[in-house]
Amino acid sequence: MSTNEPSVPIVCDECETETRVPLDDLADALERHNAEKHGGESVAEVDPAIKDRLADLVAEDLGLFDEDAAERP
Repeated sequence: MSTNEPSVPIVCDECETETRVPLDDLADALERHNAEKHGGESVAEVDPAIKDRLADLVAEDLGLFDEDAAERP
């Protein structure tokens, strides 16, 4: 993994593991882990703190936190 390439923490509470994977490999890494270790059940996931922060940034960027946005139909 290049030092300039963004990586994302993934956690699996059931396996008690945490690792970082390159952003480009994220979906495949999660799918592979869950398929091999958990019969395809979505157990491993992006670190919940990262998901929450990313959701906040996207919502802010889209203006969903603006008061005017709440008033629009």
